[in-house]
Amino acid sequence: MTVMSEQRFGEFVVVRRHEGQEHVAELVLDRPKAMNAVSSDMARSLTAACDALGADRDVRVTVLTSSHDRAFCVGADLKERNSFTDAELLRQRPTARAAYTGVLELPMPVIAAVHGFALGGGFELALACDVIVADATAVVGLPEVSVGVIPGGGGTQLLPRRVGAARAAELVFSARRVEAAEARALGLVDELVEAGRDREEALALGGRIAANSPVGLRAAKRALRLGQGLDLRAGLEVEDAAWRAVAFSGDRAEGVAAFNEKRRPDWPGE
Repeated sequence: MTVMSEQRFGEFVVVRRHEGQEHVAELVLDRPKAMNAVSSDMARSLTAACDALGADRDVRVTVLTSSHDRAFCVGADLKERNSFTDAELLRQRPTARAAYTGVLELPMPVIAAVHGFALGGGFELALACDVIVADATAVVGLPEVSVGVIPGGGGTQLLPRRVGAARAAELVFSARRVEAAEARALGLVDELVEAGRDREEALALGGRIAANSPVGLRAAKRALRLGQGLDLRAGLEVEDAAWRAVAFSGDRAEGVAAFNEKRRPDWPGE
């Protein structure tokens, strides 16, 4: 796949656009010497990249990938954390939290491409995405209690929304690592592909999703996210608000016209 453009955010995060997939952004974790351990600098870069992507109306799908061949992300940089005083750790907390929130709050669909280790904060970055594509080498887990902390990048809230409260409790309390086949069976990942094909398959899925209305995609994501945890009646009100936001859009008019004229839509994105 030919890179059409590339923008680096700090030393450790890159956003790429590829020829033939102009509406798909690849958000690359690029700290291979540390297996993408999330340092303070990397967290700030990831936040900045997500801010830029969120403001880019041309991006319909984001795919979160890794430049390391044996890991998606091994979580927080514990070497850096070991050097902190308690006061420094407290001051660093908003920096770390903003990185995970940045991925979680991206307004377009986000796909994680996971291979190798996705542990602790690394798995939390994947959980912040809408869909997780993993290859056969993937090993996921939230081992934080084994080092005296808890999942602090959204794991205690995102994991039970995927697999239920009891299963999430077992995984968090045991701190165990889960290999690819079991992860797929438990619903920790959504698609399981051959070793080495996670990025390719995730980008291909991103391309298929990006063929749809950008207005519709963002509204559907809002409805899905805001409706989580609500009772059915409240959830349907969230859905109705999202429907009203798109029903009179240029995308809706173009989609209906293209369907009736038996052609591909040319989405205005508004």
